Amino acid sequence: MITLNHLSLGYGSKGVISDLNLTIAKGEFLVVVGENGVGKTTLIKSLLGQLAPHAGKLTIADGVKIGYVPQFRNLDSEYPLSIRDFVALNVRPTWRPWLTQVERQQVETVLAKTNLTRLADRPLGLASGGEKQRAYLAQSLLASPDLLILDESTASLDPDSKVELLSLVKQLQTEGLTIIFVTHDWDLARQFGTHFLHMDAGCYRNGPIAELDQHLGGK
Repeated sequence: MITLNHLSLGYGSKGVISDLNLTIAKGEFLVVVGENGVGKTTLIKSLLGQLAPHAGKLTIADGVKIGYVPQFRNLDSEYPLSIRDFVALNVRPTWRPWLTQVERQQVETVLAKTNLTRLADRPLGLASGGEKQRAYLAQSLLASPDLLILDESTASLDPDSKVELLSLVKQLQTEGLTIIFVTHDWDLARQFGTHFLHMDAGCYRNGPIAELDQHLGGK
């Protein structure tokens, strides 16, 4: 699905990633691990088309649609939209201020997939952190992506909410969705990933998740 050939990335004259080679196959759950400043966010920006390479090549298969779930955002308690209406923002009905019957069913389907049906009328601002992140996940799924990128999406969540969110994502991966999950959490990487990319100050290692521990230096 994605191939990186000797990819180098950065900002202006500052290099952040140098000579990265990686192949991501359809259906993988790739966990990108590493400390702050090693280029994880820079890599994601490149995958999202927000950053052009300094050198090398990034190839994404034709027709691949990418969904994105951001870091935890603690919306104000006065945020007016319900969970259902927030998710429906990704329908993008252009000039129409209403949803068609098909679009309403699409919203209900992703609410069900993310265990949000019974909470759908709750104001998003009053939802828990885990519920908010599941709403972001549902909103992303509404576009029927082929690849889902979770960018530190479990940061600031309690342990139970982290597992709940990633268990939902893991189910989607078993159904054929390709996942890229950026995290600092080695335990979550081991529990949910199928493959890893370990970024460490210009040194990049990748492989099946079973080989992760030998690269972590006892972490």
